[in-house]
Amino acid sequence: MIATFAFYVFAAILIASAVMVVTSRNPVHSVLFLILAFFNAAALFLIAGAEFLAMILVIVYVGAVAVLFLFVVMMLDIDFAQLREGFQRYAPIGAIIGGILLLELFMVLATWRFAPEAAALRMNPNPPGVTNAEALGRILYTDNIFLFQGAGLILLVAMIGAIVLTLRDRPGTRRQDIAAQVSRAGSVSVRSVPQGAGLKEIGILRPPSPEEEKPKQVEHHHGGGHH
Repeated sequence: MIATFAFYVFAAILIASAVMVVTSRNPVHSVLFLILAFFNAAALFLIAGAEFLAMILVIVYVGAVAVLFLFVVMMLDIDFAQLREGFQRYAPIGAIIGGILLLELFMVLATWRFAPEAAALRMNPNPPGVTNAEALGRILYTDNIFLFQGAGLILLVAMIGAIVLTLRDRPGTRRQDIAAQVSRAGSVSVRSVPQGAGLKEIGILRPPSPEEEKPKQVEHHHGGGHH
C-alpha cells in the first residue's frame, strides 16, 4: 500500500516537473525542474528494486550533466528576445519536422512486439545473497571486463582528440618550464615583506610590457583661442 502510494506521488511529480522543463520561460528554472525530475525518477527506480540505476541517475545526471547545464546557462549571456524573433518564421518548418518524428515514433510503436522469452527474463531474480548493484558489477567488471576497458579506451581517445582539435597556440603565452625550474642554480631565499610594501620598495621590478600603451602626447594648437 505504501509503495503504491509512493509510486503515484513520485510519478505525478516526475510528469509535472518534465512538463515544466519544456514550458518554463527561464532556462535556469528549466534546469532546476530537470534536476527534480531526475530525483523522482531515481525514487521510482528504488521502488522497482533497481538501486544501481537510481544511484547512477543521481550521481551522473544530477551531479554532472544537470549541474553542467546549469553553469552553462548561467554563464552565457543569452538574449532571449533575439532568440524569439525568428520563431514565427521557422514555426512551419519546425511543425513539419515534429510531425515527421511523431509519425516515425508511431510506426515504431505500432510494429514493436515483445520477444517470447522477454516475459520470463524480465522478472529474473538475482542470485541468493547478491544485490542488484553487485550482480551488475559482476557482469560489467568480471564477465565483460575486456569490452568495458575497450569502451573506456575509445572514450579516452575521443577526449584526447577533442582537446587536440580545439587547442590553439597563442603567441606570447608564457608556459611553465619544469626542467629549468628544477635545474636552476642557487637556493630560494625567504624574505620578510612588510605589510603594504610595494614592489619597488622591496627591490622587485617588473619589466615593461611591450603592449603597454605609451602616454599620449597632447598637441597644443595656437591661434583661434583653442589649446
